[in-house]
Amino acid sequence: MNQLIEKHIENEIAEAEKLAAAGDAAGAFRHLERAHVLGQSSTYHHTRIHWLMLKHGIRERDAKEIAGQVLRIGGAATKTPFGIYPKGNTGGANVSPIKPMPIVPDLAKILAEAERD
Repeated sequence: MNQLIEKHIENEIAEAEKLAAAGDAAGAFRHLERAHVLGQSSTYHHTRIHWLMLKHGIRERDAKEIAGQVLRIGGAATKTPFGIYPKGNTGGANVSPIKPMPIVPDLAKILAEAERD
């Protein structure tokens, strides 16, 4: 995994943790979604971010998110090593786990920049 992407993943996770601590659950989850888009190609990061999303679901007592993340952790751990993941998917239980999605411009720029390096 490219160091540029890793730096951005860590920044998104740090922001998610900061917002969660401040009581902004929705804002925290948005940053986990952004980290997910950036980390999808790495089995470690992909699985780790789904784990963080599961913890978010537990904190929020969101049964749908908990169940969705359990499923997604298994998929991330077993399919990502083979390059099987829906590019751009934000990773939450509110979206299909197999649906590719458009990537927001700022994240697309980071991913493109990392590809060039």
